[in-house]
Amino acid sequence: MQIEIGITDNNRQQITNKLSIILADETVLYIKTKNAHWNVEGPDFYDKHKFFETQFGQLDELIDAVAERIRTIGHYAPATLKSYLDLTRLTEQTSEKNDSQGFIKELLEDHQSIIFNLREHIVIFADELNDIGTSDFITGLMETHEKMAWFLRSHLNKNKC
Repeated sequence: MQIEIGITDNNRQQITNKLSIILADETVLYIKTKNAHWNVEGPDFYDKHKFFETQFGQLDELIDAVAERIRTIGHYAPATLKSYLDLTRLTEQTSEKNDSQGFIKELLEDHQSIIFNLREHIVIFADELNDIGTSDFITGLMETHEKMAWFLRSHLNKNKC
Protein backbone atom coordinates (compact mmCIF):
# COMPACT_ATOMS: atom_id res chain seq x y z
CA MET A 1 0.00 0.00 0.00
CA GLN A 2 1.29 3.45 -0.91
CA ILE A 3 2.28 5.66 2.03
CA GLU A 4 0.89 9.18 1.63
CA ILE A 5 2.13 11.34 4.50
CA GLY A 6 3.64 14.30 2.65
CA ILE A 7 7.20 12.94 2.53
CA THR A 8 8.67 11.57 -0.68
CA ASP A 9 9.63 7.89 -0.89
CA ASN A 10 13.30 8.85 -1.24
CA ASN A 11 13.17 11.06 1.84
CA ARG A 12 11.33 8.40 3.84
CA GLN A 13 14.10 5.93 2.96
CA GLN A 14 16.80 8.39 4.03
CA ILE A 15 14.92 9.06 7.27
CA THR A 16 14.62 5.33 7.90
CA ASN A 17 18.34 4.85 7.30
CA LYS A 18 19.18 7.55 9.85
CA LEU A 19 16.59 6.32 12.36
CA SER A 20 17.95 2.78 12.00
CA ILE A 21 21.37 4.00 13.17
CA ILE A 22 19.71 5.78 16.09
CA LEU A 23 17.81 2.57 16.90
CA ALA A 24 21.05 0.59 16.83
CA ASP A 25 22.76 3.12 19.12
CA GLU A 26 19.83 3.02 21.55
CA THR A 27 19.88 -0.78 21.60
CA VAL A 28 23.63 -1.05 22.18
CA LEU A 29 23.37 1.54 24.97
CA TYR A 30 20.49 -0.45 26.47
CA ILE A 31 22.61 -3.63 26.53
CA LYS A 32 25.57 -1.75 28.01
CA THR A 33 23.28 -0.33 30.72
CA LYS A 34 21.94 -3.85 31.42
CA ASN A 35 25.55 -4.99 31.74
CA ALA A 36 26.18 -2.27 34.33
CA HIS A 37 22.98 -3.24 36.17
CA TRP A 38 23.89 -6.93 36.28
CA ASN A 39 27.61 -6.64 36.94
CA VAL A 40 28.23 -3.54 39.07
CA GLU A 41 30.18 -4.28 42.24
CA GLY A 42 31.28 -2.26 45.23
CA PRO A 43 29.95 -0.65 48.38
CA ASP A 44 27.34 1.26 46.35
CA PHE A 45 26.09 -1.91 44.62
CA TYR A 46 22.43 -1.75 45.59
CA ASP A 47 22.03 1.96 44.86
CA LYS A 48 23.69 1.70 41.45
CA HIS A 49 21.96 -1.59 40.63
CA LYS A 50 18.60 0.19 41.05
CA PHE A 51 19.84 3.33 39.27
CA PHE A 52 20.94 1.37 36.19
CA GLU A 53 17.62 -0.49 36.25
CA THR A 54 15.77 2.83 35.98
CA GLN A 55 17.99 3.91 33.11
CA PHE A 56 17.60 0.72 31.07
CA GLY A 57 13.84 0.98 31.57
CA GLN A 58 13.91 4.44 30.02
CA LEU A 59 16.06 3.18 27.15
CA ASP A 60 13.63 0.32 26.51
CA GLU A 61 10.87 2.87 25.98
CA LEU A 62 13.10 4.91 23.63
CA ILE A 63 13.97 1.83 21.57
CA ASP A 64 10.29 1.03 21.12
CA ALA A 65 9.50 4.62 20.16
CA VAL A 66 12.28 4.77 17.52
CA ALA A 67 11.20 1.44 15.99
CA GLU A 68 7.59 2.62 15.92
CA ARG A 69 8.63 5.88 14.24
CA ILE A 70 10.31 3.84 11.50
CA ARG A 71 7.12 1.80 11.08
CA THR A 72 5.01 4.99 11.11
CA ILE A 73 6.80 6.33 8.06
CA GLY A 74 6.28 3.04 6.23
CA HIS A 75 9.43 0.97 6.68
CA TYR A 76 10.52 -2.01 8.73
CA ALA A 77 12.77 -1.49 11.73
CA PRO A 78 15.99 -3.49 11.93
CA ALA A 79 15.59 -6.09 14.65
CA THR A 80 18.64 -8.34 14.81
CA LEU A 81 21.74 -8.08 16.94
CA LYS A 82 23.87 -8.32 13.80
CA SER A 83 22.07 -5.38 12.20
CA TYR A 84 22.49 -3.30 15.35
CA LEU A 85 26.21 -4.05 15.54
CA ASP A 86 26.60 -3.22 11.85
CA LEU A 87 24.71 0.07 12.22
CA THR A 88 25.77 1.42 15.62
CA ARG A 89 28.27 4.20 16.11
CA LEU A 90 28.92 3.04 19.68
CA THR A 91 31.43 0.42 20.81
CA GLU A 92 30.84 -2.61 22.94
CA GLN A 93 33.91 -1.74 24.98
CA THR A 94 33.28 -2.09 28.68
CA SER A 95 35.11 -1.05 31.82
CA GLU A 96 38.01 -3.16 32.98
CA LYS A 97 36.56 -3.12 36.50
CA ASN A 98 32.94 -3.55 37.43
CA ASP A 99 32.78 -0.45 39.61
CA SER A 100 30.02 2.10 39.32
CA GLN A 101 32.32 5.00 38.40
CA GLY A 102 33.71 3.14 35.38
CA PHE A 103 30.27 2.11 34.15
CA ILE A 104 28.89 5.61 34.68
CA LYS A 105 31.71 7.28 32.76
CA GLU A 106 31.33 4.89 29.84
CA LEU A 107 27.55 5.22 29.72
CA LEU A 108 27.83 9.01 30.00
CA GLU A 109 30.16 9.11 26.98
CA ASP A 110 27.64 7.08 24.98
CA HIS A 111 24.72 9.30 25.97
CA GLN A 112 26.73 12.38 25.00
CA SER A 113 27.60 10.80 21.64
CA ILE A 114 23.92 10.11 21.00
CA ILE A 115 23.00 13.66 22.05
CA PHE A 116 25.45 15.15 19.53
CA ASN A 117 24.16 12.87 16.78
CA LEU A 118 20.52 13.69 17.50
CA ARG A 119 21.23 17.42 17.68
CA GLU A 120 22.92 17.28 14.25
CA HIS A 121 19.89 15.55 12.74
CA ILE A 122 17.15 17.86 14.02
CA VAL A 123 17.66 20.33 11.18
CA ILE A 124 18.42 17.63 8.61
CA PHE A 125 15.07 15.92 9.23
CA ALA A 126 13.15 19.20 9.20
CA ASP A 127 14.85 21.17 6.45
CA GLU A 128 16.52 18.68 4.12
CA LEU A 129 14.10 15.74 4.39
CA ASN A 130 10.87 17.71 4.94
CA ASP A 131 9.91 15.73 8.05
CA ILE A 132 9.00 18.01 10.93
CA GLY A 133 7.48 15.04 12.79
CA THR A 134 10.74 13.12 12.97
CA SER A 135 12.63 16.31 13.77
CA ASP A 136 10.31 16.91 16.71
CA PHE A 137 10.51 13.26 17.71
CA ILE A 138 14.31 13.22 17.90
CA THR A 139 14.28 16.54 19.75
CA GLY A 140 12.35 14.70 22.46
CA LEU A 141 14.83 11.82 22.34
CA MET A 142 17.68 14.28 22.73
CA GLU A 143 16.04 15.90 25.74
CA THR A 144 15.59 12.48 27.38
CA HIS A 145 19.25 11.63 26.80
CA GLU A 146 20.29 15.02 28.16
CA LYS A 147 18.41 14.29 31.39
CA MET A 148 19.80 10.75 31.61
CA ALA A 149 23.32 12.15 31.08
CA TRP A 150 22.74 14.70 33.83
CA PHE A 151 21.74 11.89 36.21
CA LEU A 152 24.87 9.93 35.27
CA ARG A 153 27.08 13.00 35.62
CA SER A 154 25.60 13.67 39.06
CA HIS A 155 26.90 10.29 40.26
CA LEU A 156 30.50 11.02 39.31
CA ASN A 157 32.96 12.25 41.88
CA LYS A 158 33.16 16.03 41.49
CA ASN A 159 36.93 16.02 41.17
CA LYS A 160 36.74 13.49 38.34
CA CYS A 161 34.26 15.27 36.03
